[in-house]
Amino acid sequence: MRLAFSTLGLPGRPLAEVIRLATDHGWAGLELRCAPGEPVHPGLTAAARDRVRRALDRAGLTPLAVAGYTGVAAPGEDGPVAAALLDQLRLAADLGAAHVRVFPQGGEGWTAEADRRAARRLAAVADRAAALGIHVLLETHDSHRGGRDVARVLDLVAHPAIGALWDLLHTRLAGETPSATWGALRPHLGYVQVKDVIGRSDLTPVPLGAGSLPIGACVRLLPADCWVSWEYEAPWYPDAAPLGELLGPGARYLDALRS
Repeated sequence: MRLAFSTLGLPGRPLAEVIRLATDHGWAGLELRCAPGEPVHPGLTAAARDRVRRALDRAGLTPLAVAGYTGVAAPGEDGPVAAALLDQLRLAADLGAAHVRVFPQGGEGWTAEADRRAARRLAAVADRAAALGIHVLLETHDSHRGGRDVARVLDLVAHPAIGALWDLLHTRLAGETPSATWGALRPHLGYVQVKDVIGRSDLTPVPLGAGSLPIGACVRLLPADCWVSWEYEAPWYPDAAPLGELLGPGARYLDALRS
């Protein structure tokens, strides 16, 4: 198991500070939030992209993913979705990241049309992703919260460059056990996001192991070389403890699970 954390937990912080926290506390990779106001976004110039890549290389950190917010199942025209995905693929390639994260955003309730939209749009960029050596990962989230929901879309795409990102919180909220999610996503899995929260009715982030999510049951299912990324949703919970002071204990907690 290889450990990363998402820069979502350190919103707007300079990349140099994020790198220092990662290296000081034993994290091997970073899931790079791709959004305005963050150090990583598609508007970066070629020179800025090169600076990011070299800074990560010097620190010995793996850029695990460009974590974008494109909704591949969202209603509307395909063109803007494909354009956003291609921008993020180019960004990931320039940074040396192996993955691009996407969301479903298919609306309330399951519809076959949402599945078809997502599959069509993912298929449209799949060959380009493969040529760049990047996997596009559909996260278990919002309209496709369960592993079975994401797997249904990926089975329609059936392309090796298109896979799944398992967010443990959302599959738990979907009512899946870790073993059920693993069974659904195993053929497609790129990596796993873990987190911990107070409970189903209070999703305030807490230190790993201090909440209600079955992190150990999830991690014990994974291959030895699987990446596990801690996603700490700091922007939406300003009263939560700062992530920086939790990174050391968090790495030790995950290390203990894999030993």
